This record gives sequence, structure tokens and C-alpha cells, in this order.
Amino acid sequence: MKKQLLNYDTLVKVANAISHSRDPEEVVLLAVESITRALDVKGAALFLVNRETKQLEIAASFGLSNNYINKGPLSALKSISESLEQGPVAIYDVADDPRIQYPMEAREEGIASILSVPVMIQGRSIGVLRVYTAEPWEFTLEDVNFVQAVGSITGMAIDMARHYKGMKQSIDVLKTMRAKGGGKSAPGPAQDMA
Repeated sequence: MKKQLLNYDTLVKVANAISHSRDPEEVVLLAVESITRALDVKGAALFLVNRETKQLEIAASFGLSNNYINKGPLSALKSISESLEQGPVAIYDVADDPRIQYPMEAREEGIASILSVPVMIQGRSIGVLRVYTAEPWEFTLEDVNFVQAVGSITGMAIDMARHYKGMKQSIDVLKTMRAKGGGKSAPGPAQDMA
């Protein structure tokens, strides 16, 4: 029961952070840190897919060494690729699973098991949220649902931040255009009638 309460508390914290932040980096860092602490695991990381290179690029991580994070390029087509399109994938033993792109580096990092869930925006996978454990871990349905919920909230936050940034850039362009036009504004309804 305590674990469920902790997970709900984490979801509330992540949702509150999203509602108060326009910075996607802050939100994804909070998400991976919150998952790590809530599940009491080794670490977590969020990767976004680079559509041009087909690689997973790190957006945020918590609890993992720089050596592991920078071990080499992660192929979206090779590194637990099913989690991008088909949904959550739980790997019990990283040392004995062909879906792991860097099994030796994972063992050296002290990783035993991995859970990978897609991060979605409007029905399209934009990346994955991964949980890393130091001990072999049979991920429960509750664990998977919790990580998926945080992944969904984080995906919405990234989408909202992108829209906000685009809207802000558009407003800045309009302000610049207005300033170059001598500060004149378009006539309003009252001016049209004069």
C-alpha cells in the first residue's frame, strides 16, 4: 500500500511541475528523478528519437554514470526497439537478451534489468522512458502502469513546451515586424468606420 501511495504522490509532483514549468528540460529531469526515487531503482533515463539519424538521444537521466550515458550511439532500430512501436518491454536479464545494444556496458554499470516504455505525443512515439535496476527485477503491472503514466505526462509536457516556444517565437517576430513598421498598428474596427 505504501508503494502505491508513493507512486500517486510522484504523479502529483510531476503533474504539478508540468503545470508550472515551460522548460521541458526541467520537466524530464524531474520525471526521471521521481521515477528513480519512487521505485527505489538504480536510475532512469528519457530518450527522444532523432527522426533523421534514427538514434535515441538522451534528454535526461538520473542515477546513471556519464560513462554509461556516453557509451555510444543508441539505435532506435536496435536498442529495445519494440518499446517504441509496440509498448512496454521489460528485460529481466540484460546479460542474456539480444535486444540490449550494449550488454557489456550495462553489466559494467551494474544494471541487471530494464523497463522501457514509449513516450507518446498525439498517438506518435517520440521516445522512450527507461528504468534501470541493480538487481534482477520482475516488473509488475503496477510498475509498468506507473512508468507509462509518467511517460504520458512527460510527453504532454514536451508537446506543450514546444507549442509554447513556437507561439513565443511567433509573437517575437510580430513584435519585431511592428517595431520595423514604425510602431504603427493595423486599424481596428473603430478606425475602419471613421
